[in-house]
Amino acid sequence: MKKLHLKDPNDLLDQFMEWAFRDHPNGRAKVMPLYARYKQLMMYGIFGLWTFIISIGTYALFTEGFGWNIMISNAISWVFATYFAFATNRKFVFASHVKGVYAFFHQLIGFSTGRLLTLGIEEAMLYFFIGRLKWPNMPVKFMSQFIVIALNYVFSKLIVFRKSPSAAYDDAEF
Repeated sequence: MKKLHLKDPNDLLDQFMEWAFRDHPNGRAKVMPLYARYKQLMMYGIFGLWTFIISIGTYALFTEGFGWNIMISNAISWVFATYFAFATNRKFVFASHVKGVYAFFHQLIGFSTGRLLTLGIEEAMLYFFIGRLKWPNMPVKFMSQFIVIALNYVFSKLIVFRKSPSAAYDDAEF
């Protein structure tokens, strides 16, 4: 078997796609342009699933396992999911390799701000549907996660990890 050489974080998925379609020239000609066009969205889906699992898993542990308050449990699970999402979105999904401490913290603050906004939306949904309407805990958390994930993608794509034509946030400029 050929040894994997990862030059950048997305090489593993690239190599998988090459392997999957190496013997299918017609399929490869049709699939690879679609793959190139939607690769970022695919990567977001892969790491979004893991972020979802972390969020749901920690929330369930805190609410169902420990019997903690839903709002506190959600906020703590948000910390775990947000840390994982920032690291993976920055490296794998949006392949943002800005240089310098200022650029890193600019992205971290922008990312956290967007996630705080969606945390507020999610907390409001949990409070209203679980706290007030007494709907079941975990199904509401599942539904809220789909809304939050979609909003987080838009916010990350359009604001936090947008491609800049110049190195506008490079420390050397300040």
